Amino acid sequence: MTSKVPFYLSVALLILAGIALSVFRHQNYGVPWTPGATSKIWDVEARIEFSGQNKPVTVSLAAPTTQAGFTLINESSSSSGYGVSYVSTDSGRRAEWSVRNANGPQTIYYKAQFLVDPQANVSPVPPKGEIQAPTFSGPVESAAMALIKQATERSANDMTFTRELIKSLNDTDSQNASLILNDLTKVEAVDKLLAYAKVPSKIVGVIELEDGRRRQSIEHINQVWDGSKWVLFNPNDANPVIAENILVWDETNVSLLDLVGGKNSQVHFSMIAQEVSSIQATQEKAMADGLLNFSIHSLPLEEQAMFKTIMLIPIGALIVVFLRVIIGLKTSGTFMPVLIAVAFVQTQLLTGIVGFLLIVGTGLVIRSYLSKLNLLLVARISAVIITVILIISVFTVVAFKIGLTEGLSITFFPMIILSWTIERMSILWEEEGAKEVLLQGGGSLLTSVLVYLAMTNSFIQYLTFNFIGIQLIVLAGILLLGTYTGYRLTELRRFKPLAED
Repeated sequence: MTSKVPFYLSVALLILAGIALSVFRHQNYGVPWTPGATSKIWDVEARIEFSGQNKPVTVSLAAPTTQAGFTLINESSSSSGYGVSYVSTDSGRRAEWSVRNANGPQTIYYKAQFLVDPQANVSPVPPKGEIQAPTFSGPVESAAMALIKQATERSANDMTFTRELIKSLNDTDSQNASLILNDLTKVEAVDKLLAYAKVPSKIVGVIELEDGRRRQSIEHINQVWDGSKWVLFNPNDANPVIAENILVWDETNVSLLDLVGGKNSQVHFSMIAQEVSSIQATQEKAMADGLLNFSIHSLPLEEQAMFKTIMLIPIGALIVVFLRVIIGLKTSGTFMPVLIAVAFVQTQLLTGIVGFLLIVGTGLVIRSYLSKLNLLLVARISAVIITVILIISVFTVVAFKIGLTEGLSITFFPMIILSWTIERMSILWEEEGAKEVLLQGGGSLLTSVLVYLAMTNSFIQYLTFNFIGIQLIVLAGILLLGTYTGYRLTELRRFKPLAED
């Protein structure tokens, strides 16, 4: 007797693979488990103002990129008469505008959209080269060494060292801190002291995100390398910055804005937040993130809509297998109810049921006449197909003429499947009688309705479309149901007399 251990092992592997794929989609791509979840998108706009001097102008602005917690999904520029391009330079990514001649007040807008994304696809760039120690004057150098020695004794690594150093700089009673801050801002002092202590760090320009805020300026804070990622520190607070509402705009701090051919330049930032559905957020991330290029979400919308229906068919197959194997419900054809349910999705349930009964009923009457002609099978099936097409055409025209626009959707019915259904029911009528036809026809219609209810459930639609691992779990369920050899529930009525005795 063949061992079923490999079979059950394969089923278990399918279930585990399906769960793993689904969890991976949720954790790495941020796809929520429920369709009602929303994601936040920040629209950040930079407004650049300057005065032209009646000569060629070149404007260069530091441009942001995808970073930890935020995925850049779109960027655009509004600058009438200017050429614009996005370039990568030694000083980081920049947006550049140019015009042959500009005179008087000029305004340029740059807009970037960021999706709040804890799973943002970003690889931190580690510090390069040897850290160059800064030079201080005699008294300042002595104060710097004293602060560094104190912070070193109270710390265990670069992160705690930075924290202790910031504490010392914010100590109003410390003469060493006061001496250093006479000529340096806090952010510059922290950067130079960290460089003196050979701790990898840099100054970055950030924006504090606040819904509806206008005319905000770039703030400068420190970033320290902890060995695997960059950690933000506010020089006014010893604790690391919580980056949920902090957007790093300028990572290099070389130059936020460069202007050639103009004067009196300034740049201000405005921002607004909006909530979007999880599906829209996934689509936006698919367009911006190369990791999703092999996902259904990377396809054009027309093909996505098609797959949204295709992914529901395995659910219908699972329901059919359960009803036939466990319940013992009889249907006309194995998976004909699934195809009819797909048609119901297009026609709506009530219209679909009425159309199905009209087409099959009329087809059976005409098929009974064809059986008297003793035609060959191929010719008879072909005649039934043409008859079904004529029936659908007539019913559609009649529905339109009497004002039932819902009847126009009856054309979504699969004509070939209906033709074979009529042929099978006609043969069954001749061999088993009308009762068996009603049993199988009613079972098919009931199954189609149940499959339709499952296919139109928003939660099932969302899971099957966004988590392809669900298909593997459904496949495992169908394989397990296929091994069932016990009684169907409808067969248990044979034992009713024994129960009465």
